[in-house]
Amino acid sequence: MIIVFFRTLILYCLVVIVMRIMGKPQIGQLQPFELVITIMISELAAIPMSDTDIPLINGIIPIVTLLMAQVTLAYWSLKSEKARAVIGGRPSILIEKGKILEKELSRVRMNLNDLLEQLRGKDYPNIAEVDYAILESNGKLSVIPKGNSRPVTTKDLGILVPDPGLPLSLVIDGEIITHNLDKAGLSRKRLLETVNKQGVEKLEDLFFASVDSTGTLLWQLKEDGRK
Repeated sequence: MIIVFFRTLILYCLVVIVMRIMGKPQIGQLQPFELVITIMISELAAIPMSDTDIPLINGIIPIVTLLMAQVTLAYWSLKSEKARAVIGGRPSILIEKGKILEKELSRVRMNLNDLLEQLRGKDYPNIAEVDYAILESNGKLSVIPKGNSRPVTTKDLGILVPDPGLPLSLVIDGEIITHNLDKAGLSRKRLLETVNKQGVEKLEDLFFASVDSTGTLLWQLKEDGRK
């Protein structure tokens, strides 16, 4: 029983490291060849995990081999346009200038109902509003609306709006994020002085705190309402 426990722990750590090296946090972001490798890795890890008669090395070597294959294919994809097209595929234009391309739909094995469903998921229930619809190589649909159907922007209205920048989380569940404090140009003491004015005694009492590019501080106490 103890052997199974440690074998499982070793293989779990190995698979986590392999997936991290692959650099894809979500299944939806995987290319077809990466998805195949991911499935194979899970199968290879499961067999020696449950069968103690199989040497652990017999599971580790194939997993590492698949990792090397994935890294090699990814490298070729980065360096060669042709290799990228063969390995990962190319985007497919399904709607061009408002016209549905039936042959392309047939080639990618997508029926019209599937296309309309994905368009509705992109908030375009009326196909007349779509200029281009592109099926990306990862299976997601990108939609470019016609000019009179796209959302109005502040640029269209002639309004100059400053870039919002990236809000920085300063405290998460009572833990101070030191490197974000440095990025925001704040010190722990200054942050504490700021929240002290609002009745907060210590930073550890905060559930969450963040600051945006304008210097506006948002914070919330643990088990309390938003301030």
